[in-house]
Amino acid sequence: MPRLILALLLCLPLATLACPQSAPEQAGHEIRALQDQLAQWDDAYHRQGTSPVADELYDQARERLRQWQSCYPQIATPADTPLASSAGETRHPVAHTGLDKLPDATAVRAWLANRSDLWVQPKVDGVAVTLIYQDGQLRQAISRGDGTSGQDWTANARQVPAIPQQLPGERGRLVLQGELYWRLPGHVQARQGGLGARGKVAGLMARKSLGSEGERISLFIWELPEGPQGMPERLQRLRQLGFADSAGLTESVAGFTEIEAWRERWYRQPLPFASDGIVIRQGRRPPGRSWSAQAPSWAVAWKYPHQQALAEVRRVEFKIGRSGRVTPVLHLAPVELDGRSIQRVSAGSLKRWRSLDIRPGDQVAIALAGLTIPRLDGVVWRSPARPDIAAPEDGQYGTLTCWQPTAGCDDQFLARLEWLSSKQGLALSGVGPGTWRRLHEAGLLPGLLDWLRLTPDQLAQVPGLGERSAANLHQQFQLARQRSFTNWLRALGTPSADALPPGEDWPRLAARSAEQWQTQPGIGKVRAAQLEDFFSAPEVMQLRQQLHDFGVAGF
Repeated sequence: MPRLILALLLCLPLATLACPQSAPEQAGHEIRALQDQLAQWDDAYHRQGTSPVADELYDQARERLRQWQSCYPQIATPADTPLASSAGETRHPVAHTGLDKLPDATAVRAWLANRSDLWVQPKVDGVAVTLIYQDGQLRQAISRGDGTSGQDWTANARQVPAIPQQLPGERGRLVLQGELYWRLPGHVQARQGGLGARGKVAGLMARKSLGSEGERISLFIWELPEGPQGMPERLQRLRQLGFADSAGLTESVAGFTEIEAWRERWYRQPLPFASDGIVIRQGRRPPGRSWSAQAPSWAVAWKYPHQQALAEVRRVEFKIGRSGRVTPVLHLAPVELDGRSIQRVSAGSLKRWRSLDIRPGDQVAIALAGLTIPRLDGVVWRSPARPDIAAPEDGQYGTLTCWQPTAGCDDQFLARLEWLSSKQGLALSGVGPGTWRRLHEAGLLPGLLDWLRLTPDQLAQVPGLGERSAANLHQQFQLARQRSFTNWLRALGTPSADALPPGEDWPRLAARSAEQWQTQPGIGKVRAAQLEDFFSAPEVMQLRQQLHDFGVAGF
């Protein structure tokens, strides 16, 4: 019992942030479906050499699975085997250890405690390889596989000019572990991201022949498993072997401050490859014969900030603008991106939302456009549950709908009022979306212009408005009557209001046909038809009559 209580307590933060919002039975379906999706991605990458999803989204999806499994420990799921399809028939002479990934600076500081002899390298975003030389001749190249055995890449390795076929003067066996990467001269990770570089190399190495593209592959050596125990001696050995570039990107550091500085430098300054973080190492480590295919204690990775975040969709809302444009908005389980908490993102248009078929429970990719605005990049994984969503119909809203707050019209009606009082309209000081929403919720706005007849006493009864606020609001409403005819045309949303002929009043504008409108400079066929429809719409004609009765000039 104490162990179960501890597990539930440890699960609380995960449940708050990332657990499926569903019953345990449905959560089980989602966990197994995500597990199946990850298995498909693993197979595509390891067996086919393709990357159906960005590396950082894959990493987040795998972490999401771990979180969900922690949230529901009572749900039995198969063991995760991400490298199941990667194992080959060729055994490594020394195991590939892999790396644990530290999530943040706090975890890095904790790992550094009581450690010394520290070094850092860029974490090259490529595919790991073992190279075996015998008496200076390249004998074998082996893919990482499951860390114990992998695919024989020797034939393709002989087509990569960056892989030395001979190391003159060497005797006996030499084992190198490193990364094959796609050469990107002057690449800045913070600005350009990964560019799918890892997938390009994986795809090429999975082919039977590389062709001329093998010339774009380069080699970074990060370990001499059977070399000297000390890092300075290993780096000197790499230089002797001709791998000075790899040795030159391994830096001695005194502690966290220098580690963080190198991470920032390599993230924002040019390197010849994509790099998804840094590797922090202790200089001395056990000899290669004792390694196993699991993360070691002497090295970890600290990845760069995500450029894309994996976010769970909680609900879909449809915002209606004043012109009738429908914008689907996805409400998300909060995710952090570049230090910002993202909780909602626009899906752009109703057409795009329908094409993506996004439902609650789906996992989507979010990025920042211009470093500030959340942007939906696509659907990463779909929940097996596909709840029905009541979406607006095509043509349900337009430029001439929702002049009153009838059923389904609240959003567009309030958007019309917000525009009306804005600087582009009547420029009413202190009158914004919150003001209109209060008046609407108080039942004082049966129509778009009924605020013009409200008294100070009526306004003072509105929740959230005191006597002084009500008096100021009433004063602004009275000032609105004095605004110019052009201001009012803009406020009502008249098409091309600023292009209309000066000195005209409403009756003369309303009398024009579409053909007559087209003789006006800057007004084409489409805009002319819109103007004719606007001035002849019954709801607009009623608004004109109200403004005439209120004594507004031009109406």
